[in-house]
Amino acid sequence: MTHAIHISEILSQKGGIVWSVSPDATVLEAIQMMADKNVGALLVTKDNHLVGVISERDYTRKVVLKGRSSKDTPVRDIISGKIISVSPDHSVEECMRLMTENRIRHLPVVQGTRILGVISIGDLVNSIISHQTSAIQQLETYITGYPTPPV
Repeated sequence: MTHAIHISEILSQKGGIVWSVSPDATVLEAIQMMADKNVGALLVTKDNHLVGVISERDYTRKVVLKGRSSKDTPVRDIISGKIISVSPDHSVEECMRLMTENRIRHLPVVQGTRILGVISIGDLVNSIISHQTSAIQQLETYITGYPTPPV
């Protein structure tokens, strides 16, 4: 019997570190922060309120390919107006569906107006793999009566 994996489980393992940038920052500052923090996206916040997400994909498609200057372009000019977020109670499957339908790779996790974290498609895939590995080991132990040695 399986249970739905909730985003709260992923956040508790990952931690709630949130990297954010102001909508008034330049795209260059945002890209530099992404590189420094080794992340593919940043939340865009104003007065601790989520106003959007900026990703490496946004930079590529809305700055580089359009010949704009990352030094002169503010973040607010390239973020989408539509914010797609989830709560800690959302399941991994629901989040995968949202990401697929909206063609996004990062989801802010919020509770009310409080930002709790960000999950990426990689976080979801890692969680699924981990839970599947655990289920396989449990089944092997049930069938054989012996735990499988770790690889």
